[in-house]
Amino acid sequence: MNTVTSTDGTTIAFDELGHGPPVVLVGGAFQHRAFDERTSRLADLLATRFTVVHYDRRGRGESGDGPHYAVEREVEDLGAIIGRLGSAQVFGHSSGATLALDAVAAGLPITQLAVYEPPFAVDDSRPPQPPGYVQHLRDLIAADRRGDAVQYFLAFGVNLPTEVIEQMRTAPMWPGFEAVAHTLPYDAAVVDGTVNGQPLPEGRWSSVKIPVLVLDGDASPTWMRNGAEALGQLLADPRRITLPGQDHSVAPDALAPALFDFFGERDGY
Repeated sequence: MNTVTSTDGTTIAFDELGHGPPVVLVGGAFQHRAFDERTSRLADLLATRFTVVHYDRRGRGESGDGPHYAVEREVEDLGAIIGRLGSAQVFGHSSGATLALDAVAAGLPITQLAVYEPPFAVDDSRPPQPPGYVQHLRDLIAADRRGDAVQYFLAFGVNLPTEVIEQMRTAPMWPGFEAVAHTLPYDAAVVDGTVNGQPLPEGRWSSVKIPVLVLDGDASPTWMRNGAEALGQLLADPRRITLPGQDHSVAPDALAPALFDFFGERDGY
């Protein structure tokens, strides 16, 4: 394990694998190195050609946390990771994709960005998040109702059916979800304003001029696929790929070839 210190003094833990041009992986909700086997597998695959940095977002795994959360603090965390590299290519999944877009807009030295299914709801293909969604998550965590916070997030953040969530509550993964439930308001804050059934916020990523690969899976819900398409239409220099047979829990072996091709464009691989 390696660490960097973010602007507010928070310690951010990461693993570094492989050799070559740097690629930083930014996880979505629940994801961290000790829990997320898929991203660890992706890191191993990419490390055959790149220097891969797989880090724990604040509040998760071996990373620390600060007393007052703001999305800007997470951008600074990513900035601390990239700062030791000089510049980097970045891959973000789900809310991590949205965070990575914000990091580019904030001026971090990111040369290329690939994102998989940022959780944007831009039309009526799913219900919008209820009013007060972010604050309700915070209230559940403040009351130490971790399981209820996870259930609320899955119902109104991810839009999973009640019967699916009830099955998940008895699955081996559930304690891992509850362990990082206090970070769910962080993910909710990152995507706030993009899950309301309206067009993506005008101007939020207007300064993103670098090449961005926007990926989705053809087995994902319609609302996620529509969100990916809307993002592709918004960006200045987009590429679009839909991976056959994949959903939001994309298989690393299906994702890695697209990332090899995209990140390899710049570095001659």
